[in-house]
Amino acid sequence: MNTFAEEFPELALPATGEVFPNPQVLVLNEPLATELGLDPQWLRSPAGIDFLTGQGDCVALGYAGHQFGQFNPRMGDGRALLLSEHTDPHGKNWDIHAKGTGRTPFSRGGDGHYPLDAALKEFAFAESLHALGVPTARSLAVLTTGGTVPRRRLHPGAIGVRVASSHIRIGTFQYAALLGPSVTDRLTRYALARHFPAGSSPLDLFDATVVRQAELVANWMRFGFIHGVMNTDNVAISGETIDFGPCAFMDYFATDTVYSSIDTRGRYAYAQQPAVMMWNLARLAEALVPLVDEGVKKFTERLQRYQPQYGAAWDKAMAAALGAEGCAEQLLGLLEVAAPDYNALLAGLTPGEVPPGLEGIPGAAEWTERWSALDPQPRNPIYLPRNHGLQAALVEAEQGDIGRYLLTLEALRNPYEWDDKYEKLGLHAAVPRAEAEFTTYCGT
Repeated sequence: MNTFAEEFPELALPATGEVFPNPQVLVLNEPLATELGLDPQWLRSPAGIDFLTGQGDCVALGYAGHQFGQFNPRMGDGRALLLSEHTDPHGKNWDIHAKGTGRTPFSRGGDGHYPLDAALKEFAFAESLHALGVPTARSLAVLTTGGTVPRRRLHPGAIGVRVASSHIRIGTFQYAALLGPSVTDRLTRYALARHFPAGSSPLDLFDATVVRQAELVANWMRFGFIHGVMNTDNVAISGETIDFGPCAFMDYFATDTVYSSIDTRGRYAYAQQPAVMMWNLARLAEALVPLVDEGVKKFTERLQRYQPQYGAAWDKAMAAALGAEGCAEQLLGLLEVAAPDYNALLAGLTPGEVPPGLEGIPGAAEWTERWSALDPQPRNPIYLPRNHGLQAALVEAEQGDIGRYLLTLEALRNPYEWDDKYEKLGLHAAVPRAEAEFTTYCGT
């Protein structure tokens, strides 16, 4: 089944996956497969591998996008395929989408391939975000292809298969707008029915999208997550985290933190994420304006709701982190001065004790006293895909030993519970500050 392709042939072009030398399932998310009503044994079978590598009736999705602020009118799935829309046992529809399946009509100069380390990284981050309660696309499987992929060096080739409630992006609406108001209107009605069935107008779609994106970014900020490439083609209408290739969790707190090798000007730095999302939402509004009388005025008014909605979502997220309300702003000021290990500080919050990394910082003792008097009940993760810890697991996996990576996944799926067997994985604390420099790559 593929209702999107059936309804929007202009936005979904037929394509088939490349035939690879020796495709094999390396990591399968069996709990997710079971939730979806998919048979893990079948997914590992030759027929299942054919499905996961795009050997059936698949499509490459078309979309436009602002990439680092510059508009590209025709992008699309250059190395990915929508394999199927799947209905789970509860009647909910999901996209099953594979990356690294080879060239498509949107490939331009790309080879359509995907390095193994990038596929495994996305799997780990998706499982981590899901376990933290952050809306995200989920990884269903990583397959090795038997081939190699030249990037900064030769990598083993892979296919990453993910599941999302849809792959309709802000960039999808930008592409539809270039094709005309009738296409945008049809896409709006389809997106409303799929994601926001209580709505009936473009304004309803925009309102609901604003709320979901405000809540999503607030959760990213609460955990120190940096998406890395918040182009409009990487923002899903559903409010799920998607296309987070050069992502990272912040080690030492700094509002200008950037890890992505391609973000040389800091456009998508940690502190810029809320404002960038508002900018992206303005691009969605531009695509929808022709569908509404006095559209510029009405969408401008609704866009202004984003900031207070983000503020409320941020306050709620930080109240959960600190276990008390009204303490976050002063703490942020202390963090900017001390630049401590951000998530280690949150995980180590203990009433009556100055948070780890703030010892000796002016105002920290006073903050601690005020916070402690509120009888706080903080709840923060111990285990995250820390940069150096995850990288060590990826290196071993590329060399053929996947044991450390699988243990890492186990820890990330249980982020709040200490277990001695995870202690040496490097997931619960940053490396020493002098060694904390790290660069991420998007895996293209």
